[in-house]
Amino acid sequence: MAGVSGPRVLFLTANVSSIFDDPEQLQKNWLQEFFEVVRVQKPLFVAVHCQEVGGKNFCESKPHVEAFVRALVAGEEMRGFTRARIYMDQNSESKENFTALGCLFFLHDSLKNTLQFDFKARRFHKILGQETTVGPLDEISSLEKEKLSHESKLSRKGFIRTRWQLCGSVFDLVNIHLFHDADNITAWQDSPSIYSTTRQSALAHVLDRVTDERYDPAPFFIFGDFNFRLDTGQLIKSLYGEAQMEREQPDISEGNDRLVFTETNNDHKVLLRLEKRKFEFADQDIFRADNGKILLPFDKELMPFKGRLFEIDIEYPPSYPYSEEQGEGCCYNNTRCPAWCDRILMSRSARELLLEVCHLYTT
Repeated sequence: MAGVSGPRVLFLTANVSSIFDDPEQLQKNWLQEFFEVVRVQKPLFVAVHCQEVGGKNFCESKPHVEAFVRALVAGEEMRGFTRARIYMDQNSESKENFTALGCLFFLHDSLKNTLQFDFKARRFHKILGQETTVGPLDEISSLEKEKLSHESKLSRKGFIRTRWQLCGSVFDLVNIHLFHDADNITAWQDSPSIYSTTRQSALAHVLDRVTDERYDPAPFFIFGDFNFRLDTGQLIKSLYGEAQMEREQPDISEGNDRLVFTETNNDHKVLLRLEKRKFEFADQDIFRADNGKILLPFDKELMPFKGRLFEIDIEYPPSYPYSEEQGEGCCYNNTRCPAWCDRILMSRSARELLLEVCHLYTT
């Protein structure tokens, strides 16, 4: 959550893939949490950036996405937001353009002098009523969208940019989804990992696009699922440098390596099991204690952008990957190393806007 000079605003980012896989329970819980945040924070401008809209079965998800939007708009807490712009990329038939990104913007009745930019007409226009687009977004002139190139055409990573004028302040909001780590062992082998390098190149490209000379420069907030990961090799070395590592015979059905780190004393307690899609720590408290502060030195993926991108100090535990099982919301999945994937970053000029007001940055 963040504020710009003027009225209270809420910026929220969420990878919503799982809530479409379990709409009866997970989606219901997600909506309840969202409505509670709106009720407590009382924002006048709400910007929600979603990634993986539609979930794994995105080819058949359009009716579910439409139902999700209806439920969101119909919430009691949203009654005062009579103006809205909702863009949900559901053009899954276009492998060259599909990003599965969603951008939802809500404006309260009491908010005046708010305009949205038209990138084709190159001018701002008033926002009247509620408009929702679930489908192709490529012809929508009030946004810029691009799918990021990747060797796999099934990848749905990309970004969407919108521009706003709020009480005299002009700023861009950029929804982003960067590439994930495909293999834990590959990520462990090199520092920085090949995945980190790929994300760095993709983020640099997005920043170049947002700051090029096609339009007047503006402060920007870029928030979404960056898929930033901790430096896995250095983290394991720091935590378990004295541990004994063994390479076990891989499961034939899985066909991947398995590394086991154990204590060197007589108990030989297993500290970590590492596989392509397994990151099983014996003690998850390491990631939650003191909001994961001990792990921050291994959160390095923003370092190449020092002076170009800024962030409020992180004072919350890693946001990924939490369990999706009922009653286990405070536990991490044993699939990936916990990390701060979901972030709100900003340009220098956007940070100057933010410093003028009180702000809160949390999960």
